[in-house]
Amino acid sequence: GVECIGEIELFALAADAPVIAITGSNGKSTVTAMTAELLAAAGWRVRAGGNLSPPALDLLAQGDTPPDCYVLELSSFQLETTFSLRPAAATVLNISADHMDRYRSLAEYAAAKGRIYDGAAAAVVNRDDAGAARLARGVTCQWSFGYGEPPEAGFGSIEREGAVWLAEGNRPLVPAAALSLGGGHNRVNALAALALLRAVGIDPAPVAPALTEFTGLAHRTRLVSDADGLRWYDDSKGTNVGATAAAVEGMEGPVVLIAGGDGKGADFTPLREPVAHRARAVIVLGRDARRLAAALGDAAPIEYARDLDDAVARARRLAEPGDAILLSPACASFDMFSDYRERGDAFAEAVAKGAA
Repeated sequence: GVECIGEIELFALAADAPVIAITGSNGKSTVTAMTAELLAAAGWRVRAGGNLSPPALDLLAQGDTPPDCYVLELSSFQLETTFSLRPAAATVLNISADHMDRYRSLAEYAAAKGRIYDGAAAAVVNRDDAGAARLARGVTCQWSFGYGEPPEAGFGSIEREGAVWLAEGNRPLVPAAALSLGGGHNRVNALAALALLRAVGIDPAPVAPALTEFTGLAHRTRLVSDADGLRWYDDSKGTNVGATAAAVEGMEGPVVLIAGGDGKGADFTPLREPVAHRARAVIVLGRDARRLAAALGDAAPIEYARDLDDAVARARRLAEPGDAILLSPACASFDMFSDYRERGDAFAEAVAKGAA
């Protein structure tokens, strides 16, 4: 008969400022950080955290002056035990299969994510993900974002004088080429952050140029080496199929992909198309290496590695000048490492050691 609540519910009961709440299968840490940067550029006092460190309860104790806004990254696990958050603005960035070792179906997983909209004053929805957008159908006030040309009350990409711009409706905000983070997925992340500002009443135009200074977060498609004609990217935080597909598609030029680990019961077959389109080769390792290789089939040449050092050595041999070598496992790290951070650090060390 004892009520079970989580950390975010305790936070919600004590929070002393409006909350922007962000979830999704992929991109939520990056969008949380981008949103906080944009709010700070607009002159707001901001505290950001949640699933992205620091924990939400720690945010309540930061500083003597209450913030103007909290920006929280929230996981499906956290949302399961949250009932009173009622955010000023909320978003489910996207939905793709993850944590299928916990949820009985994709619909059950999506429903947990959708709890973020309970009591929300405004919703920011992804036009390119109908399943995620449907979760906000109970919220009257909505803004949208998406990769292509936007509607009047939405954010997207437009062309002006031969250049692609991030835009609100037909109003250009910042050139896509000026963003520090590459890849179409990061352009969409930036558009989501801009839409969240609009959802809390801030004109994003004056602060949009701040996105050109945002260099991203560790272990999220970060360039760790650019030497000998090869670019090495650490996307160790790519722990599900959707994240890895986006990372592969976002690379420039051919890709040698390093993937594998604990697949958490996921279906790897959605990786076939991006791998066939972009990958020169795939190196698989970890607990679910054989299952991953079977799902990819003949999409690209596949090699098995005994560990990450071996994977890096194989990638160096297979890659050609101009290629990107991408660690984006589509899997959790716990079969070989303590967490994704240790895995990413081990990758960077192996790359540096091989270049020495």
